[in-house]
Amino acid sequence: MEPITNNIWIFFGIAILISFSGVMMPGPVFAAAVAKGYEDEKAGIKVALGHGIVEFPLMALIILSVGYVFTDDRVMTVIGVIGGVLLIFLGASMFRSRKMTPDGGHEMFPYKPVAAGAITTSANPYFFLWWATVGAVLITTAQEFGVVIVLVFAIVHWSCDLAWYTFTTFAVFRTKHLWTPTVHEIVFGACGALMVVFGVYFILGPTSEML
Repeated sequence: MEPITNNIWIFFGIAILISFSGVMMPGPVFAAAVAKGYEDEKAGIKVALGHGIVEFPLMALIILSVGYVFTDDRVMTVIGVIGGVLLIFLGASMFRSRKMTPDGGHEMFPYKPVAAGAITTSANPYFFLWWATVGAVLITTAQEFGVVIVLVFAIVHWSCDLAWYTFTTFAVFRTKHLWTPTVHEIVFGACGALMVVFGVYFILGPTSEML
């Protein structure tokens, strides 16, 4: 088998698989996408745009060899604590609102889709850690093929986010008429609880061990 650095098609195949495996893992951005999808079937596009607002500059920093900053224990600890507190606040707000519906003018998640994507992305310390490790390897490999391939990789990776969040919000919006009040409460309660759990984990989990 040819080394990944010698075969551009193998590289992109692996990059797409790794990208989808990461984006499809339940997390804060996914929870936000579910909440916004209840209100707008195209919200996933906007959530992905918000995600990209944070992701593209971060990729640029890694290309400029500044990504090593996010492997610093102290930096990750600060990101973990601040991000964790923010996620706990957002999750608690969503959980408290789980019995309400946006049909009455109430938003389940207190931010527009683009802002929701950007905020939940920047509040997730493992997003930065992923890019400082796995993502950095992918970018380094892409650089061996040239600048154009690095740009193509960045777009392809983000397209995986776009595809998944677009599908998520479309599916939520199209099936919401099947949701009973109990199902509605369970779904949004679970999304809110998910954010709180991630927030607590980011504060008390591995990031706190770096102190």
